[in-house]
Amino acid sequence: MTMNPTNASLSGSMQSPRSQSSQPFLSVSVTDPVKLGNGVQAYISYRVITQTNFPDYQGPEKIVIRRYSDFVWLHDRLFEKYKGIFIPPLPEKSAVEKFRFSAEFIEMRRQALDIFINRIASHHELQQSEDLRTFLQADEEAMERFRAQESGIFKKKPSDLMQIFKDVQSKVSDVVLGKEKPVEESTPEYEKMKHYIFELENHLAEAQKHAYRLVKRHRELGQSLSDFGKAVKLLGDCEGNALGKAFSELGAKSETLSIKLQKEAYQILMNFEEPLKDYVRAVQSIKATIAERANAFRRQCELAETMKLKEINLDKLTLTRSDKVAEAQHEYNELKVESEQAAQTFETIVRLMNEEMVRFQEQKTKDMGIAFHEFAKGQARLANGIADAWRSLIPKLESCSSS
Repeated sequence: MTMNPTNASLSGSMQSPRSQSSQPFLSVSVTDPVKLGNGVQAYISYRVITQTNFPDYQGPEKIVIRRYSDFVWLHDRLFEKYKGIFIPPLPEKSAVEKFRFSAEFIEMRRQALDIFINRIASHHELQQSEDLRTFLQADEEAMERFRAQESGIFKKKPSDLMQIFKDVQSKVSDVVLGKEKPVEESTPEYEKMKHYIFELENHLAEAQKHAYRLVKRHRELGQSLSDFGKAVKLLGDCEGNALGKAFSELGAKSETLSIKLQKEAYQILMNFEEPLKDYVRAVQSIKATIAERANAFRRQCELAETMKLKEINLDKLTLTRSDKVAEAQHEYNELKVESEQAAQTFETIVRLMNEEMVRFQEQKTKDMGIAFHEFAKGQARLANGIADAWRSLIPKLESCSSS
């Protein structure tokens, strides 16, 4: 699959299969979307081609057929297992039935799925995932069984966790002496990160909204020029001599420019609006990870407070030489292990999120730079083409108006 510069960057730095075998590489392509089934049972399948020299894979190349729900399976498994890592976002489902199988929507989704899987394949931790190997190598029947075997823990979606995140500031925990105390992390670094993510989401969403308007404007202008071109050519047919010829050429130029505008509208859609939309989704994925971090922080705080109560109770039982001391000591020891594990989980999430934020910002700077650069080049190219087209007509139209 040939990728433009924007897509290549968004997909991550992929090692070429022709590189020296001593260099590890994992290259994945999502290609050849095909509609299967009819009616409400219809769906799109994709060929997923993997080329790698990773020793855990079955061979240097593998081709499997996957559908959107398989990508969802992989996303949800990774989200559940890799706490603290920003799992790449999936493209959303089309809510409008008539657009589900349009050529444009299918290509947009194929491109987004290609970016999704390559971001995973290029991530130093996620590329080692057993679930990724399953996704890239299992046959269709096995993949269907894996999806069907999903247990309750993996059915929790990031969208559910987003609700947790929204509720974090209002949730409280019962602690010592029955007092209620908000359980929320509030370090300056954490608050700064949350503020940045929320602001970034707002600004990206606003930019994406206006990029969509640019696409719409180019398409409308292109359609108007096409209609105008047809009308002027008909007008030219009614005239004779130089005027009729000039009108015909004006109509032809209008129709040519209409095609240019439609092509540029498509380029803006795929290489500018879609990358912006993809980063809106990426930020929402980060927010889901923030919700997981808030959950982990709340869990460790609750366990720490429970340990205090257990410790007080154990001390009382020890002083009174109660026969329940052994049982209380056992409960306290188990809770201590659980509390230490919760604290370690939270610390791991914090460390990974700090690393992920650095990686995310570096990649965002690169991807957005490419997207805006390509957009500016496309607009300049279009403007020059439009100017040249109209300029070439001026002498002929001037000769008609002066005769």
